[in-house]
Amino acid sequence: MEIITATFSWFMLPEHWFGTAGILIRLREHLWYVLISMAIAALIALPLGVALGYWRKGAFIVINLFNIGRAIPSLGLILLCIILFGFNDIPVFLALVALSIPPILTNTWVGIYHADRTLCDAATALGMTPLQSLWQVRIPLAIPLIFAGVRTALLQLIATAVVAAYAGLGGLGRFLIDGLGQRDMPQVIAGSLVVTLLAVACELLFSLINKRLFQPQAVPAMN
Repeated sequence: MEIITATFSWFMLPEHWFGTAGILIRLREHLWYVLISMAIAALIALPLGVALGYWRKGAFIVINLFNIGRAIPSLGLILLCIILFGFNDIPVFLALVALSIPPILTNTWVGIYHADRTLCDAATALGMTPLQSLWQVRIPLAIPLIFAGVRTALLQLIATAVVAAYAGLGGLGRFLIDGLGQRDMPQVIAGSLVVTLLAVACELLFSLINKRLFQPQAVPAMN
């Protein structure tokens, strides 16, 4: 009970929200790492996944090659990059991009490769060229699955970006690292709660978008 009260008191202090190392600043840093990593990963994974799904050559090798990054612990990957590139933004972004590419790449490939063959054959019968069929049939059919891959990658990044603090950078992970170093458990718990709430908020947002865009709407009954 004392730790709950202490954590609540920690949240109530204005400097923990608006200071130079407050929640709002750390949240902005955290989102910066996540969004930039997501953008880079999407620029790599989306066109590569579309190409692999459509031409189908080398897909098994390429996808499994990228999936190797998921087997490497994020902290270990960052430490390796720190050794190679030093203490700066590069190790963090390399690790986060490597972790976010696999779900986007895999879902894009699956969505394109397993697009409804009947619709694809119908597009060909209507005289569409292969590229027209890709852009107008396969990609629209694959969008819900691609969206799910982006959603998975984003949630993983929100949780994983806390390791940026290990590289001496900012983000919400600072509350965990600094709190453990200072034996300040309320700060550790508060940082964990903020990361959790951010992940939950993003999950709810993506669920709402998914429901609005991709779930079939009920047709009202005719009287």
